[in-house]
Amino acid sequence: MSNYNINKGIGRTVEFKGLKAQYLFIFAGGLLGVLILVMVLYMAGANSYICLFIGAGGASLIVWKTFSLNGRYGEHGLMKLGAKKRHPKYIICRKAVHRYMKFTPKPDAL
Repeated sequence: MSNYNINKGIGRTVEFKGLKAQYLFIFAGGLLGVLILVMVLYMAGANSYICLFIGAGGASLIVWKTFSLNGRYGEHGLMKLGAKKRHPKYIICRKAVHRYMKFTPKPDAL
């Protein structure tokens, strides 16, 4: 039986076969989803070859896409990409300029 090293030290992120952090969960969840889909199709009476094709195609697509995302964006890349999408490109200011330059007198000291 093979022995796989999952965590390589204290304070470092989880890594398995090159996949780091959130990509590991995307990988596992995707493969589990494909497995459940194939099981449902098979139990519904779909052709075995169709189930086999969907399972192999879906699993290979999940593996390929997960490893490409891991290589492209790195450990924290998907979080940075999501934050960049939520960040406004520019700030819209619809108040008149004189509203920002309004003078407010300071209260007199006693």
